[in-house]
Amino acid sequence: MSGTDFVTLAAEDAAGLRDRALGRLEALVARETPSGDADRIDALAGELADELEAVGAGVVLHRAEGLGTNLVASVPGAEPELDPVLVLAHLDTVHPVGTLDERPFRVEEGRAYGPGSYDMKAGIAVLLETLALLHAAGARPRRPLQLLLTCDEEIGSHSSRTLIEESARGSHCVLVPEPCMPDGGVKTVRKGVGVYTVRARGRAAHAGVDTGRGVNAILELAHQVVGLGALADPDRGTTLNPGIIRGGTASNVIPAEAWLELDVRFRELVEGERVDAALRALRPVVSGAELVLEGGINRPPLERTPAIAELYGRARALAAELDYDLTEGSTGGASDGCFTAALGVPTLDGLGVLGDGAHAVHEHIVVGDLPFRVALYGSLLQTL
Repeated sequence: MSGTDFVTLAAEDAAGLRDRALGRLEALVARETPSGDADRIDALAGELADELEAVGAGVVLHRAEGLGTNLVASVPGAEPELDPVLVLAHLDTVHPVGTLDERPFRVEEGRAYGPGSYDMKAGIAVLLETLALLHAAGARPRRPLQLLLTCDEEIGSHSSRTLIEESARGSHCVLVPEPCMPDGGVKTVRKGVGVYTVRARGRAAHAGVDTGRGVNAILELAHQVVGLGALADPDRGTTLNPGIIRGGTASNVIPAEAWLELDVRFRELVEGERVDAALRALRPVVSGAELVLEGGINRPPLERTPAIAELYGRARALAAELDYDLTEGSTGGASDGCFTAALGVPTLDGLGVLGDGAHAVHEHIVVGDLPFRVALYGSLLQTL
């Protein structure tokens, strides 16, 4: 089976591709896998291991204590001497157990709804269908294929980052079936993310009797919040959002402690490093107060390099054979593809199924987009 065969298959058996991929998606959504629920993620990883082994993959399970399982599957390539292609996806979702009871999987007016359907179980369903088609035809990807399904992407990839980076090094490229752009395009730019806690420490005192003895931590933090705005650079895509702020114990007590959680986004790593350095250089304004900074850069940005542009051009040409204009775009959200791109490995993100509502109550995919995604993935694996 070649890339051309996938184009023909998409044209001649679109309904079959759609129905099989949709069935796989329904089965995946039926398995609720919230981040941090190790038992449920372990169970899904075990089922997928069996399914992948049945289509000729070798599977290794890497268990992460308290988080679940990171699954690595390897499929031999027709040209085994070539560098492998890495496909990077995640098993966890943001939806707590019980969400499926409230919003069960359903297909309505050409859309398939369900928690985790769009982000990103539809992408996994497409990969499984693509590999099943290759296996049934007795075919292999051109290059060796490595599939990494992680268990903790939605909460920072703390257990999986090392495995992601180890898998990416030496790879020809990385394909990421995260949700696509709203028009169906891929993502060639993603912002990096910094997550920080800024703590102010003062000294408690009676607000009416011992005012002079107190050091107001909330006042200190207020000074800092005002100053944070100056670090943003919207023209370069750099934003800072103080999203949570708390402190104090009672209105008649000068607060001894206050803290805020800060989200930083940046298109260029140099901007992230600039903001990080500025945050670490913060100094108290209120006499007697102390400041403590926790956190740092969680994910680097995915910056559009010439190699990424070339990989996108290959994908767009293949999509054109399927009568699809595959555009490209940027997003403020991060993914595990940010880690691989930062290593200099060409990374094409946002290859997932058309839809909407990531992390939201109306999360869904467009059912009619499934055949195109299977055909595109098959063509990429057969021709890269």
